[in-house]
Amino acid sequence: PSRSPIRWTESLPRWSPSFLDEGKGHKGPAWLRYGLAALFLFGAFVAVMALSQDDLLFPTSAVPPPGPLPAGAERFSIHIPAKERLHGVHIPPSAPVEGARTLVLGFGGNAWNGADVASYLHQLYPFAHTVAFHYRGYSPSTGRPSAQALLADAPLVLDSAIERVEPERVLVVGFSIGSGIAASLAQRPVDGAILVTPFDSLTAVARDLYPWLPVGLLFRHEMNAAEYLQGSEVPVAMLAAERDDIIPPERTEALRGKAGKLVYDRTIAGAGHNDLYGRAEFEKAMQEAFAALVAAGERSGRMAPKNAAHPEE
Repeated sequence: PSRSPIRWTESLPRWSPSFLDEGKGHKGPAWLRYGLAALFLFGAFVAVMALSQDDLLFPTSAVPPPGPLPAGAERFSIHIPAKERLHGVHIPPSAPVEGARTLVLGFGGNAWNGADVASYLHQLYPFAHTVAFHYRGYSPSTGRPSAQALLADAPLVLDSAIERVEPERVLVVGFSIGSGIAASLAQRPVDGAILVTPFDSLTAVARDLYPWLPVGLLFRHEMNAAEYLQGSEVPVAMLAAERDDIIPPERTEALRGKAGKLVYDRTIAGAGHNDLYGRAEFEKAMQEAFAALVAAGERSGRMAPKNAAHPEE
């Protein structure tokens, strides 16, 4: 049989650090040579992780296309000072509203489609106006995502949604990384926040996941939710997953201690970070969290009174 003219295995370069080569001029002890090799490889790995952290944290190419929007949904967009455009979705109520006109503004996880965030919140709260935006750098929004960019965009998104809906009550809901963005609005004119699988510090999360990396020196995308909540009087509801392998329980626990007005706290037994959303008990907990925020607001006078703007338990 004829042989291929391309011999792949022989064409690959065989390279190794020179300090591993045996022979004349390389008389160092073996432990030193291999120790230096390990150090070299570790340094190379650290460099790769540092350079790829943007794509790991904001996997824009992994975001699925949006599902169908419910009837009455409206797409809109806003310009931001960075000369970029953010695209959002507004879904008006499809159920009777018997109380305060409510806006629920959502912030999804790092691989969520913004339109799906709005649709999901509409399923949970059909009596409210739900709004969500595609994060900066997430199509069709333009620009490049980063923690700093998403945090800077959050107040602009909030102001735009309030101007559009003209609500009497504003609640923000954040899922996973979006919980840090929602928490950052605790010093703004909002009436409550629901934080799902939240964390105190994104740097602390990275340090827990990669304890052998110099995270403090390399990580560029801090979101300090604990700092955002400290001193805030905004009522907060927290929902966690018992078996969350992305957000360590310690990170959620650290955040609980910083919430000045924690009115609802639930951990879904047996749930993981991603399978949390398919559980009936999670949906019930989200409705309970909404009710707890509304009740807290009415007691404190933060929000307009309501009769039945949320489902009965």
